[in-house]
Amino acid sequence: MSTSSQKKVRVSRMKGITRELVKNKWLYIMFLPVLVWFVLFAYWPMYGLVIAFQKYNVVKGISGSEWVGFRYFKQFFEDPFFYRLMRNTLVVNIYSLIFGFPIPIILALCFNEIKNMMFKKISQTISYLPHFISTVVVCGMALSFLSPSVGIVNILLSKFGIDSIYFFQNPDYFRSIYVFLGVWQGAGFAAIIYISALAGISPELYEAAKIDGANRWKQLCYITLPSLMPTVIIMLLLNLGGMLNTDFTKIILLYNPTIYETADVLNTYVYRKGLIDTNYSYATAVGLFQGVIGFILVYGANFLSRKVSKTSLW
Repeated sequence: MSTSSQKKVRVSRMKGITRELVKNKWLYIMFLPVLVWFVLFAYWPMYGLVIAFQKYNVVKGISGSEWVGFRYFKQFFEDPFFYRLMRNTLVVNIYSLIFGFPIPIILALCFNEIKNMMFKKISQTISYLPHFISTVVVCGMALSFLSPSVGIVNILLSKFGIDSIYFFQNPDYFRSIYVFLGVWQGAGFAAIIYISALAGISPELYEAAKIDGANRWKQLCYITLPSLMPTVIIMLLLNLGGMLNTDFTKIILLYNPTIYETADVLNTYVYRKGLIDTNYSYATAVGLFQGVIGFILVYGANFLSRKVSKTSLW
C-alpha cells in the first residue's frame, strides 16, 4: 500500500471516530465521571503497590525508600499465621459460594413463577430491603440477637431448657453467622440480575413448549435454566475472582481475639499490619498477593468456561 493510500485510510478512520463521538456525545459525557472516578480511585493508587518491594519510610516517600525485592512476600509465606489465614479466607468464601450463590438464582426463579403481580412486587421489595441496611446495623442486630444474656435467640433456647450459647466467644459458630448474614443481606438484591435475564427470555419459547405439551417443570428444565446459564456462568466467574476477599467491614465488627482461629482472614490481617502496626510494606505485599491470586483464579476459570461452555468474560 502506498503512502498516500495509508494516509487516506488514517483520515477515513479519524473521520469515522469523530462521527461516532459526535453521534454519541451525550453518552460519552455521561460516562466521563465514571472514567474519572476509576482513574483517580482505582488505577492511580496502583502506583502505591511498589512499596510492597520497598522498606517504605513515610518521611522519605516512595522515591526515597530502600528497595528490598521480595523480602515481605517471603516473610508472609513464612509467617506462622499464613496457613490459618489462607484456610479461614478460603473456607469462608467457599461456604459463601456454596450457600450464597444458588439462593439468588432460586429466588429469581420463584419470583418468575409468581403470577399475581401485586404479591410479586411486594415479595421482591421485601427481599431487596436488607441490602439497603448498613452493615454496621446488620452486625449490631446480630450481636444483639445472639447476646448470651438478652439475645432473643438465647431467650428462646432457654424456654427449651438449653443453656445460653456464647456465639461470639466460640470459634465454631463464626463462619455460620457470617455466611447467614451475607445471604440474608445480599440474596434479594443479587437476584435482580437473574430476574433481568429471565425477563429477556422470549415468551414465544414458552408458548411453543406449551403447544408441544411441556409442563411447568419441563419448561424450567429445557427453556428457563439453559437461557439463564450464561448469566450464571458470568456471575460465578466474578465470584471466583473474590475468593481471597471477604466482607471486611462485617468481619471487623463481629470478630474478637477469642475467635481468631476461624475469624481471622487476609483482609483483617492486612488491616492490623498496615494501620495498627504501621507496617505498610508488609501489608501491601499481602494485599498484592490477594490481587494476583484473584486474577489467576478469574483468568483460569474464564479460560475453562470458554473452552467448555463458550461463555466467558472476554
